[in-house]
Amino acid sequence: GVDAVSEEDRDEDNYFVAEMGGEAVLRLLRDLDVVAKINELLAIVHGKSSVQKTEVALKRLRILKKFDPRIEKKTYNKPEWMILSVLPVIPPELRPLVPLDGGRFAASDLNDLYRRVIIRNNRLKQLMEIKAPDVILRNEKRMLQESVDALIDNSRMKSAVRSGTRRPLKSLSDSLKGKSGRFRQNLLGKRVDYSGRSVIVVGPELKLHECGLPKEMAMELFKPHVINELIKSGFTRTPRSAKMLVEGKSPEVYKVLENAVKDHPVLLNRAPTLHRLGVQAFQPILIEGRAIRLHPLVCAAFNADFDGDQMAVHVPLSAEAKMEAWLLMLSSHNILHPAHGKPIAIPSQDMVLGAYYLTRPRTGVKGEGTKFSSYHEAVLAFENDEVSPHALVDIRLKDNWIKETTVGRIM
Repeated sequence: GVDAVSEEDRDEDNYFVAEMGGEAVLRLLRDLDVVAKINELLAIVHGKSSVQKTEVALKRLRILKKFDPRIEKKTYNKPEWMILSVLPVIPPELRPLVPLDGGRFAASDLNDLYRRVIIRNNRLKQLMEIKAPDVILRNEKRMLQESVDALIDNSRMKSAVRSGTRRPLKSLSDSLKGKSGRFRQNLLGKRVDYSGRSVIVVGPELKLHECGLPKEMAMELFKPHVINELIKSGFTRTPRSAKMLVEGKSPEVYKVLENAVKDHPVLLNRAPTLHRLGVQAFQPILIEGRAIRLHPLVCAAFNADFDGDQMAVHVPLSAEAKMEAWLLMLSSHNILHPAHGKPIAIPSQDMVLGAYYLTRPRTGVKGEGTKFSSYHEAVLAFENDEVSPHALVDIRLKDNWIKETTVGRIM
């Protein structure tokens, strides 16, 4: 409600005090009796208040419990500590001056934001020393508060502080948050050697655990291995001459590369890696061209398709990493979905159509009624166009005659 004030009280100097800004909030927090407030809110929670009032009281209690002086001293905070009276300055290494070509320097945005705070703080200090009028002091305090707000989080400001090129300056919060912030960019991620990326294309001729790796890419990824093999095999004596052989792309280098790649798995990854099957190990098969070839059955696990998707290749180096890749990460060991245990390497689209077409019998086609003494004889006849894959034939497999099957079905 509204309190009525008598004229006598109004004219009295110390009847009430009016303040504004951070100082007012600081005074209110300093005067707050936390224990009494907690007891008052507990009474509301345990009383017969409305649901809305109880919810509000619980929210306030949750915050006030952090400032309860009855908890142990190590974790105890005073409410007035929530107002900054001293501003920490981060080390110069984190806000460097970068020398430019013309002898000039490019300053970090944080330096500009700190400079604004220092200038306004010093100006306020001088104004207070010369006892400037309250209206000027209030304006200067507001400007100081705004410059501190901009330093902490400039992107949330209605009128963000901008550089000479009208670009909003990068504040402390901006350098921490998001994909390119300190946490995700520098602490959770790092640049790695022995990696590459390329567009993927389908490799229907591959086995499930194989992938096609372009020779050009493999040469770069396995360069140290190739140089080592060249010296061991006696093609050259020094790493320098081995390097020149590699750069010259001589035929013996590709033979050595085949050797280096033979028992060395590679990891393929497609972003976004949403579950563990987003990174799998494969036996690399050297191919011509510049695109990575991928077995069609692993596409579902990677959520990959061939409309321009790219994938990253990584080479595991240590013996332990290679062993883990072979045993745990090989694509042929990951055919069940880790979330629900159902198969994930399921034929789809033209694989299903191909299986249907290959196993479909037809009458009146070339080679119908032929008898084959073995599987190999039947396949040879098909490859020489002597028999249709749909023709009904008899085939002998392991001393048993299979009547009326097709060459397509035994393949």
